[in-house]
Amino acid sequence: MSSTLVADAMVRVRRPWFLPPAVATRADEDAPLPIGHGATCSQPTTVGHLLTHLDAQPGDRVLDVGSGSGWTTALLAELVGGSGAVIGVELEPELVTLGRSHLATAAAHGVDVSRARIEQAVPGVLGRPQEAPYRRILVSAEAREVPDELVAQLTDHGRMVIPVRRRLLVVDRHGEAVRTREVGAYRFVPLR
Repeated sequence: MSSTLVADAMVRVRRPWFLPPAVATRADEDAPLPIGHGATCSQPTTVGHLLTHLDAQPGDRVLDVGSGSGWTTALLAELVGGSGAVIGVELEPELVTLGRSHLATAAAHGVDVSRARIEQAVPGVLGRPQEAPYRRILVSAEAREVPDELVAQLTDHGRMVIPVRRRLLVVDRHGEAVRTREVGAYRFVPLR
């Protein structure tokens, strides 16, 4: 996906809709902003980089692991369009509620999030295996290693973008073969 398409989506799906009122006035800052429960809304350049490397296409089924405020879930919904689907999963119950509310706010502003939803993550279970496979998986939390559980949820020719030990990795699956490449260095909250 071109960075231009991602940038256009980020203009349409406005970051302030996904931030607590106390920090919403800082939405234009290129910095991570707190959303509560030890989580942040990642800085826009980071989100743009993640989404460009994820390369979600219209019609894709996408899993958004660590959906937080719901911003990346809504951005992904914009990128995959009405023929795609996005499932966000979040471990913190309060952030699930908040993310769902933020998706409703985006919908009220004309963003088509009708095929996007945020679900409560199950402790000890990575992703949402019961609805796999996914063509794309975005992970917004730092892992110690590439989780086999998430790789198994990818389709053939699927892709995952995940931070692992402060390195941003693109993981491509082709049949049983998995190829990984590093595309940057970022710090995220830990993947639990």
